[in-house]
Amino acid sequence: MILVAGIIGFYYFKEESQLFRVLGILAVVVVAFLIIATTLIGKKSLGFAKDARVEVRKVVWPTRQETTQTTIAVLVMVLIVAIMLWLIDMFLGWGVKSLLG
Repeated sequence: MILVAGIIGFYYFKEESQLFRVLGILAVVVVAFLIIATTLIGKKSLGFAKDARVEVRKVVWPTRQETTQTTIAVLVMVLIVAIMLWLIDMFLGWGVKSLLG
């Protein structure tokens, strides 16, 4: 409800400076976040976000070279499959044309 009121206020005060309207939206978002953080569901959500952040830090991200090599391998395979499908399509098209005369 607070966020909806902030959005309505943003458009209601359209004659005011853009800076004040944006600051008002930011203040509303901060207040809404603080209210959410005090509820049980909000606390659980914040705990989940912290746990997710810890798990993201544990991930071993690929190097640039590994990413490039994998991308090239995927592109080559896509090209090979595309050529195979094109050949099958041409063969089936030729077969249908020869059967139908």
